[in-house]
Amino acid sequence: MLAIAAAVVFGLALLLDFANADLGDAFTNTTLTTLGLFLLALHFAGVGTRGRVGSRR
Repeated sequence: MLAIAAAVVFGLALLLDFANADLGDAFTNTTLTTLGLFLLALHFAGVGTRGRVGSRR
């Protein structure tokens, strides 16, 4: 799920870059790219994945 969120953030950053637009001082293209990389790092670390609830024998 975090990888999908990262893809959405990267897509938004790319669209803003193509349009030469920004969302103010708080959200620049660099900020969105850093957020996307952070979400990917969490995804690769296993955060947000479903753990094993029970074991079958």
